[in-house]
Amino acid sequence: MKLASWNVNGLRSCVNKGFLEYVNQTAPDIICLQETKLQEGQINLEVGEDYRQYFNYAEKKGYAGTAVLSKISPRSVYYGMEENSEPEGRIITLEFDAYYLVTVYTPNAKRDLSRLPYRLEWEDRFRHYLLQLDAKKPVIICGDLNVAHQEIDLKNAKANRGNSGFTNEEREKMTMLLASGFTDTFRYLYPERAEAYSWWSNMPKVRERNVGWRIDYFLVSTRLRAAITDARIDAHVFGSDHCPVALTLSTDRIVPAHIP
Repeated sequence: MKLASWNVNGLRSCVNKGFLEYVNQTAPDIICLQETKLQEGQINLEVGEDYRQYFNYAEKKGYAGTAVLSKISPRSVYYGMEENSEPEGRIITLEFDAYYLVTVYTPNAKRDLSRLPYRLEWEDRFRHYLLQLDAKKPVIICGDLNVAHQEIDLKNAKANRGNSGFTNEEREKMTMLLASGFTDTFRYLYPERAEAYSWWSNMPKVRERNVGWRIDYFLVSTRLRAAITDARIDAHVFGSDHCPVALTLSTDRIVPAHIP
């Protein structure tokens, strides 16, 4: 099973910059999108009849939002955490027979860290939500988590320490999430691979010089480790300030029952 995730930073814009070509070339079974910046009816996404399309729109126009395009028909689709709604359109959960798939666009703490308290509270609720799902079936989580977890995950760690996306508090929340029973698939396969980034500033020549951050992830319930066959960062793909990330799982190794 091939999965992909991409913060498209405006889906309508990305469609004009190679989005459909990427989908056609890689043909993922499921592709998850973040920061779609859409309202209902603003796009007719022609990706083929094989893909069922699910959108979670933010109430604020031109802001946030998520989407899932899936060739596999889910048993159910859920938007948000505590309630089946999400004012900023940040979460979609698809339930399949043997697993859950959650795509997420984690709130940014903002440059001045004014939204850090909200971000940390949101992280606790999100972790609790994932653990509730994980108690029923294994979970695949993907999206823009807005944090570089370790120093290896960004180019200039020393200079960025304490900045939004690399505060001790945000990094600790990621550590807590992984410790609660989830695995960072890319680091599981490539624990020491440096200069592997998924986001670059729009400042001149930053991406050209690969001065980036790895803030887009595929996480899985740790008991799915045996199913991981490939994890990839498609840094050669343009169209957004983020690039797609991809995961391949062996479906016959996905164990639906919870194993303590």
